[in-house]
Amino acid sequence: MSKPVSRPITVEWGKETVVVSDFPRALPGASAVDDRSKLVRAGAANPLAGLTEDAWHAVARASTAPALVAHQLRPPTSDGSGLLLEEHVDGATLRSVHSRVWLSELFPGIQPRTSQEKLDVDDPKVIGEADGDRPLALLRYRYEDRDHLWEHIKQTLSVTLHRNSYAESILARRVTRALIVHPVVFEFEDGDEPVTALVARDGITRLASAWKVLGGAGLSNEEVAAQAADALLTERRQPANEPRKPLTQRLALGREEYRKHLHEEFTAAIDAAGAGGAVTDRTVRIAQTYLVPAHIAVGIEGHELSALRVEDVFDDALRSILASVHVEFKPWDDAAQNVEVATRALKLVAQTRSAEWGMEKLLQDVHALATGRLPETAVPDVFDDPRIPRTALWRAVYLVHALTRPPLHEELKTRAKDIKNDRRMSTKGYAGLLGPVIDLPWRSEKGSALAQARNAWSNGGVLCADVLADGWSPVPTDDFTSLVEPALKGDVDARCTLAVAGGIALIADKLLTRNVGSAVAAVRQVGKVPFRADVSVVIGGLAGRDNAAGLWLLAHAAQRFRSGTMPGNTSARPRLGAGATTPPYQHVAVDLDAPDRVARDGRSERALTTWDVVYASDKPRAEEKIELTLRQSGAVGAVTVASSPVSAAPSAVLPAQQTGAGQPASGPVRRPSTAQLIEDQRKLLAKQLTGAIESLGNLERLGAQRTFPPLLGDAEEWATLRDDAVKIVAAVEQHDPRKSEDAEEHEEDDDVEDADV
Repeated sequence: MSKPVSRPITVEWGKETVVVSDFPRALPGASAVDDRSKLVRAGAANPLAGLTEDAWHAVARASTAPALVAHQLRPPTSDGSGLLLEEHVDGATLRSVHSRVWLSELFPGIQPRTSQEKLDVDDPKVIGEADGDRPLALLRYRYEDRDHLWEHIKQTLSVTLHRNSYAESILARRVTRALIVHPVVFEFEDGDEPVTALVARDGITRLASAWKVLGGAGLSNEEVAAQAADALLTERRQPANEPRKPLTQRLALGREEYRKHLHEEFTAAIDAAGAGGAVTDRTVRIAQTYLVPAHIAVGIEGHELSALRVEDVFDDALRSILASVHVEFKPWDDAAQNVEVATRALKLVAQTRSAEWGMEKLLQDVHALATGRLPETAVPDVFDDPRIPRTALWRAVYLVHALTRPPLHEELKTRAKDIKNDRRMSTKGYAGLLGPVIDLPWRSEKGSALAQARNAWSNGGVLCADVLADGWSPVPTDDFTSLVEPALKGDVDARCTLAVAGGIALIADKLLTRNVGSAVAAVRQVGKVPFRADVSVVIGGLAGRDNAAGLWLLAHAAQRFRSGTMPGNTSARPRLGAGATTPPYQHVAVDLDAPDRVARDGRSERALTTWDVVYASDKPRAEEKIELTLRQSGAVGAVTVASSPVSAAPSAVLPAQQTGAGQPASGPVRRPSTAQLIEDQRKLLAKQLTGAIESLGNLERLGAQRTFPPLLGDAEEWATLRDDAVKIVAAVEQHDPRKSEDAEEHEEDDDVEDADV
């Protein structure tokens, strides 16, 4: 019997119209219990598969045709051939079955695209699973409680939709490329019952987009994500006289009931439309998202040469497959790739070489520190030195030092090359991997400089020749300026500590960016440089043994650095609200003749600029370039290096909120004049604009701790706000009273000219 097919139809999607090319008028019903049981028995009997019984039940529940999956699970023939899909990766062979699965049976896994973000809800702890010395194709996700699971599902789906969406494509053609999924046991630290289900590891964007299509264009991403979380985690109500089922089954029955309602709604709409009749958009959306194709991992075999712990073989194999897809062919953004490559390489080295080097605990703790599982306050414990300040900057210093020491440095580069399938790994490439690992504590707080900072890391970051050299160790201190004198006397430890700490501060605060596109200027200007150079070269120059100005500049930058905000002289965002004129801190230029080595103009400290930083890194080269630039422009002798301060852009000053009390009536009610109505509306407009500015200020404060969600919504919401704001600005500009005054002045001039004539 051929599947029912209808002609292409047109569906409204927001402001767009989507042509649905393939719309089935029938949906499969629930699978039979006998078929699901056959799948479970076939899986348990297959020697190439490896799942627990609960996991096999999860696979059976999710499949729309469990009998076909059971057929794929038949034991291999005598020559070893079978129907399981096999994929060979470093150290393991992954085996999967192909099936269509119910959308409502797939939970979103941990999203690699946002691994470089700082979000409200923490990812769960991930634990591998094994049966003796045999790895299982199964993971455990450990959450605090069920609320944590619900919030994590909602966050993962909503942030994914904010990043990207295939909603229109899925509405038109359904999900056509298979998701990679596998069973997971959700565990809860509060002692609640564990739950076994399937999670999507690759295709989370397709999964989220399918839920978006089902929810409709009129729902926000957060509303769609909340609906999905409810559908996945709502238990079916049990009759009072029925024995209580395990939580896994209660939730599974709830999802089955959810699908039943969708199926009934769809069938009723099709019956009402009749053969070939028009159907509603909602009916089409149900049909296009009811099922999705999936490759379900059911077995993993570790190779003899693999040095990984048996519990970690499965997760590493999956990550290898995902990296091969999203690093080589369909890439995540650079930062997400770098986090994935760097942390995975570090984990592999920690598990395969740490015992040989006698560094098991240290490397495991360094990995935990790099991935955020240990906070910056743990740095003294990780490196066994109570003198280390428990700050984000010192976390960065010690991570850079640890990850650039031989033999770890070379081994990490080798592993990263293998993961990325690159033939070589340059210093710039390696520094680029470190960038999104180093900035973890201040990603949100310094979000306005994040892109430029990561570009600077990809341009070499703080990995100058001295920092990469062996034989130095960080010098813990609460006062970075105390390191300048020993550095000038030849103390390599002090000099490299300043290079790393000060360099990281300059990069994070957007005072050093990559050399590509830097504008050269002969005079000191904001955003200009006297010459172009790689970031690592500039930092290496600042940290030169005889460069007193450079070392003091690094020391001041490190000492003043704050991980919770941007400095006043480089913040890209206008600060709104009370107290906006006072910056939280400011990086300063250097004056070697001043007692504290801080340059001043009068009583005010001179704000540091990128021009100052590059100039101080190599003064002879800067002077040579300045002279050459002036000679080429014919301005030699006419211009000298400017030393006047470059003031920061003035902060926005809010108008005082207008308030007024109504006047008591003292006579007959009179109709207000037009002038009075205009004045009232003008005051109302001023009050509403003040309220809008206050709302923006509140949003900025709320968003200071997070990179998600976008403060002004997704692209469509932002565009609507922007259009409204532009209309307001245009209307205000149109009524600029200064224009009428200018016109009157011109008329007076014309009268004078006429009189003279």
